[in-house]
Amino acid sequence: MRILKILLVFFAVISLGYGQSDENPATWTYKVKKLSELEYELVFKGKIQEGWHVYSQYTAEGGSLPSEFTFERAGEDYELLGKTTESKTITEYSDIFEVEETFFKKEAIFTQRIRLLRADVNQITVNLFYQICQEVCIPMDELFQISLDGSAFIMANKTLDQASIEASTALKLDLKNKELLDQNGLGGPNIRSNLWMIFGLGFLGGLIALLTPCVFPMIPLTVSFFTKQSHQKAKGIANAALYGFFIVLIYFLLSLPFHLFDSVDSQILNTIATNVWLNVFFFIIFVFFAFSFFGYYELTLPSSWANKMDQASQKVGGGLGIFFMALTLAIVSFSCTGPILGGLLGSTTLAEGDVATNLSAGMVGFGLALALPFALFALFPTWLNSLPKSGGWMTTVKVVLGFLELALAFKFLSNADLVGHWGILKREVFLGIWILLFLLLSLYLFGVFRFPHDGPGQKLSSMRRSFALMSVVFTLYLVLGLTGVMNLKLLSGFPPPDFYSLQKTETDCPLGLDCFKDFDKGVAFAKAENKPILLDFTGWACVNCRKMEENVWSRTAIYEMIKEEYVLISLYVDDRQKLPPGEQFDFKYESGRIKTIETIGQKWGTFQSVNFSAASQPYYVLLSPNLEILNQAVQYVDSEVYEAWLKSGLSTYQLSMNQ
Repeated sequence: MRILKILLVFFAVISLGYGQSDENPATWTYKVKKLSELEYELVFKGKIQEGWHVYSQYTAEGGSLPSEFTFERAGEDYELLGKTTESKTITEYSDIFEVEETFFKKEAIFTQRIRLLRADVNQITVNLFYQICQEVCIPMDELFQISLDGSAFIMANKTLDQASIEASTALKLDLKNKELLDQNGLGGPNIRSNLWMIFGLGFLGGLIALLTPCVFPMIPLTVSFFTKQSHQKAKGIANAALYGFFIVLIYFLLSLPFHLFDSVDSQILNTIATNVWLNVFFFIIFVFFAFSFFGYYELTLPSSWANKMDQASQKVGGGLGIFFMALTLAIVSFSCTGPILGGLLGSTTLAEGDVATNLSAGMVGFGLALALPFALFALFPTWLNSLPKSGGWMTTVKVVLGFLELALAFKFLSNADLVGHWGILKREVFLGIWILLFLLLSLYLFGVFRFPHDGPGQKLSSMRRSFALMSVVFTLYLVLGLTGVMNLKLLSGFPPPDFYSLQKTETDCPLGLDCFKDFDKGVAFAKAENKPILLDFTGWACVNCRKMEENVWSRTAIYEMIKEEYVLISLYVDDRQKLPPGEQFDFKYESGRIKTIETIGQKWGTFQSVNFSAASQPYYVLLSPNLEILNQAVQYVDSEVYEAWLKSGLSTYQLSMNQ
């Protein structure tokens, strides 16, 4: 359990750490000492800024991350003689991790002896991963490109074999009318509206967090502190407003590290969001969150963190002191806000658009909802009298959140199941689990059973009975959807698609349509049938893709047009199924960067980014069999726009055929 706690707080720790400094608090150099004709000594020296420390390679397990060296081509070009030795270290007990930790201050020196296995080896590459900490910790990588004789280091260029050259060439299309592509065209407004949706979800999450026992009692206490400590009412209001601003700022800062991924690879965030094991990890974490809400254990950050922040706020005073007060609130309320923030993080990975931007919007919304009461009640202190008293109703709020966390947990497990093609959570199994969860929630709200942190049984309030009835209605809705009596359009994108079923289906394509999952085969069929192509970039775990298929494609006019007039090619960019060994290859970008294509998803994701300069799903393109783009690309749009778009492409194709 302690390990899970560490994993949960790690995100917050590194987020605050990146916000501390724009510079690396440690600078590194290296020296090469020639001991004999084939033996060398490599010395890596790090100068550490005052107040910071770097962990040893041999710090105790269960604490902070140790330093780790990776010697590339060791065992091929050279061999390591013994272990990497270290300069003098410091060992102290950590209250956070409850272990003895070993680290360097001011200076860290690592020494490694090597023996060349070939006399012509003149340069080696060494990577150092380390963690540098002050009040917070920052994971860092340092690359050493070492020339043994002191000459300039020559970068080795990876060359492509003939098979990779041919596969890379085949992946690039000779598209005509490419100027028609506009990824900010018909689908553009939806991205902006999606940001507002994520902001709204974050704001709603913040409002829910206000009702929890970790936050709600803090409102009158904090507001009273500001109003009573200030000799002037205006100053008290200003301090409360500043306190609220810092709350928003802190939660915004937590999203900043995610923006670092944008500069790495256009597909990296999609890769993270659809990674099988990351989704399994989210499943485990959300189950862990849920049972904390059920009262089986308390999820808290180390108390020493809150104590340090509280002491800092008292010592510093002024605006900086108020900042530390806001940070203290964020830490002490983590047991209630942590699971909600986890749900917010999960929702951003499932939503359309840029994950980092979505997360920032959600975090700002969450922080704003938390901050508003402190400013408003300071401005209108008489409103405090209208606040409901703390009590058992807050425990009920936590339990309801626990059931919602469990439901979302199975969505992440479903993502892993779909992407990995495990066949565990078919549509019927998924819906059955949700039916059970919301049935149990209904029984809890009606008082049939209680959890460990519930007080003695009392008369049910009208509000609790209302929510219980809503839960019953939703459970009935799920049952009708499972039996096929009702279409679950309100849940489009959450359950697995219809064709991912325990029952045998005619095709493995949406809505029983015929489709190709290989671009070349689809184009060949389109040429033979003399039909235009509907190119569908989609994903197994793409929520908006399922919404388009179940709410837009299902419309009779659209369905018939796709079925009769177009050749559907659906390319799943998140498919983690390995390509056959003979079809795996290295793809070289124009920049010179080489990417190894090993899975179906990597192939079609690269195909999309190279040819269409897009990395989002859903993403629809209409093509002629001769690869002429027929009109503008679209993404997530309503049925009227999509139908008009299909008709426009069909008209353009028919016109070109008559010329």
